[in-house]
Order: sequence, then structure tokens, then C-alpha cells
Amino acid sequence: MQGNKGFNMEKQNHTPRKQHQHQQHPPPSIPANGQQANSQNEGLTIDLKNFRKPGEKTFTQRSRLFVGNLPPDITEEEMRKLFEKYGKAGEVFIHKDKGFGFIRLETRTLAEIAKVELDNMPLRGKQLRVRFACHSASLTVRNLPQFVSNELLEEAFSVFGQVERAVVIVDDRGRSSGKGIVEFSGKPAARKALDRCSDGSFLLTTFPRPVTVEPMDQYDDEEGLPEKLVIKNQQYHKEREQPPRFAQPGSFEYEYAMRWKALIEMEKQQQEQVDRNIKEAREKLEMEMEAARHEHQVMLMRQDLMRRQEELRRMEELHNQEVQKRKQLELRQEEERRRREEEMRRQQEEMMRRQQEGFKGNFADAREPPDMRMGQMGMGGTIGMNNRGAMGGTNVPAAAPPATGPGAMIPDGAMGMTPPPPADRFGQGGAMEGLGAMGGNPPAFNRGNPGGDFGPNKRRRY
Repeated sequence: MQGNKGFNMEKQNHTPRKQHQHQQHPPPSIPANGQQANSQNEGLTIDLKNFRKPGEKTFTQRSRLFVGNLPPDITEEEMRKLFEKYGKAGEVFIHKDKGFGFIRLETRTLAEIAKVELDNMPLRGKQLRVRFACHSASLTVRNLPQFVSNELLEEAFSVFGQVERAVVIVDDRGRSSGKGIVEFSGKPAARKALDRCSDGSFLLTTFPRPVTVEPMDQYDDEEGLPEKLVIKNQQYHKEREQPPRFAQPGSFEYEYAMRWKALIEMEKQQQEQVDRNIKEAREKLEMEMEAARHEHQVMLMRQDLMRRQEELRRMEELHNQEVQKRKQLELRQEEERRRREEEMRRQQEEMMRRQQEGFKGNFADAREPPDMRMGQMGMGGTIGMNNRGAMGGTNVPAAAPPATGPGAMIPDGAMGMTPPPPADRFGQGGAMEGLGAMGGNPPAFNRGNPGGDFGPNKRRRY
């Protein structure tokens, strides 16, 4: 009962104070002067740009507010007008039957300002309850390597969907605690990341330790549990009968309080022992991993060396094959060259042989006409000599010519039947100077009277 009285006194002391504060600062949704409200809204609209951090994403889950104790007849237009002061609202959802709704503002800072100003604001006989909405698409990432940053964490988990926020939790010195938070824009991406990381081993760096992903536990460490939200049932009144105090030694409370302390201490010691065992197991695993990594690297180097040796051997074989091909090609070219040279030599010998045979034939042909000419000249000379021995103007030869040539085989009776020797071209008779007259030959065709007496070495013209 004392706790109940204390609660009533506290409620009586604090509740009028809050009402007085609200009376001094009327809500911006019900302005007395429309022009003043417009001027304030215009000024706030200009200042809204200062509430956005560089590179901050807008209309995310972090800027989503839960609004409770709404009147049943409230509309979406009234909801937007209620938050109009804090910028343009994105998502607006109202569940009229249960009297709550959700609204998403542009940035987290604007949502915090709206939460502070509109929480516990009276609206149609009800006090609004404004809280940050639970982020159902957020995950907790554990076993992060030492050198993972916010950017790397966001880049790693962006393969599952759009990431709104990724943070690596650090201690008071700024060192990584091995834990992180990843917030997605929707539940499907968070579910996909949770399933994939649970089934497989997701590595962020060269350190082969996979991260563990769990749904993030949502805690409200800002508002907590105010007295007005505690359920006032029978158990509540029973627990509140005694005020806060220290147990007296030797009493019933003291005995069981010490037993509880012993149990808590044992739990703490066992937890520390488990932590030490886990730490030793991690260190041992890291040492084994380093040794195995060294062996694995050595094996990879050996495989790489063997692969390079195989490539060198293959290249050497290809080079040898190329050299053999070149040698065979050179041999074929040399053989072809020798064959061509032999062919050319044979052709030259054949040409020389043919030239020699042709020269011999031409030489024999060239020697035959002079013999025949010499034979004719012999015959003519004999005649001349016989005529030269004759008397001039007579037809009696001085001596008979020797029988030479084909004429010697002709009988004497046939001499008169042989045709006379060819006459002179111009058919003129008479004896030549110094020679006997050649009679018995008929004159040739008469081509006309000679124009004059020509010398012995001249011919007359036509």
C-alpha cells in the first residue's frame, strides 16, 4: 500500500507538471494563427537541410516512428499534417481498429525531434505515444575480423539486398569488438542473408573464420520502462510492499540472498571458465590454421612449380618440334636446291652438247659448198686453159681437157648430146681478152643493142 501511495504521489507530482509544459508550448498541429504557422513551417523547411548528415540515406527504417493511442477517427491526411513540421513524410500506415500507426520521416534526426516533441501530446482526449519502430530487417554479425570496417561490412552484405546501415561496434578505445549491425531495407534481404550465412561459410577477409549472423535483439535503452507503463496487478502490489533496502545479516532474506549471490558467482566463474576455454580453443585453432596455411602455401608453391616445370617441358618439346620442323624444311629446301642445280647443270650440258652438234653440222654444211665450187672452178679453169692454148679466132683446141668429175663417165658418142655450157648472161659472143673464142654456143636472149663498148670489168645497164 505504501508503494501504491508513493506511486499516487509521484503521479500527482509529475502529471500536472507535464500538462503545464504542454500548456506553455501548444502543439504545432493546432496553430492559433495560420500565417504564423506558415512562417514557422517555412523557416523549419529551410533549416531541414541542416539535419541531414553527409552521405546519410533518407527514408530508412531508422527514421520510422511508431505512433500509439491514436483516435479511431483519425485519417491519413491528419497524420501527415501532424508531422508536417518535420518535413515530408514518406510512408504512412494507420490501423484504426487497434489505434496505432507508423510514419517514416526523411532522416533519423528529424524522427528524434518529432519523437521528443509529439510524445505524450494530447489529441482528442488521448495522449500520443511516439516511439521508434522496431527494425525487423536488422541482423547482428559476430566473429568479425580485426580489420573489417563499416564500409567493408556494408559492401559484403550488399550482395543480399539493399543495405541501409552497417556499423562495426567498437569499445571505448575505438577497437573492434568483433560484432556488427547490418540493417536492410526489407525483410526478404535480411532473411536471405540469414539463410545463406547459416548454411554456408561467409568470409569477409583472407582470415578463414566465417562470420555468424543472427537476428538482432531489439532493446529500448533510451526510454526504458516508465512507471506509468507497468501493469498494476496483484503481484505488482505484493512486490511493492517493501521499499529498496539491504538485507540484515542472520535474517531469512539475508540467508537466501547469500545463496543467490553464490549461484550468481558460480555462474560467473563458469562463464569465465567457458570464455577461457573458448579463448584457448581459438588460439589453438589459429595456430593450427597458421601451420596448415603455411603447409597449404608450400603445397600451392610446389604445385605452381610443378605446373611451371610442366609448362617449361611442354615449351621445350614445342621448341624441339619447331627445330625439327625447321631442320626438315631446311633439308627439303637444300635437296630442292641441289635438284634444281643438278637440273640446271644437265640443261646446260644438254645445251652445250646441242650447240656442239649444231656447230659440227654447220661446219660440215659450210665445207661442202666450197668443194663443189672448187670443182666447178676446176672445170672452168680447164676450159679456160684449153681455150687459152687455142689460136685466136679458131675453133680448134690446143689440147684435150682431162677427164675429171662426172663428165669422165660419159661416153664419147654422147658428148654431142650434152647441153652446151651456160652462156653469158647477156648472150654476147666473141672472144674475151686473152682467151680463145668460145664458139658453138647460141646467143642468149637479145635484150637490145648495146649502147656502147663497155670494158671487160663493167656491165652495161638495162
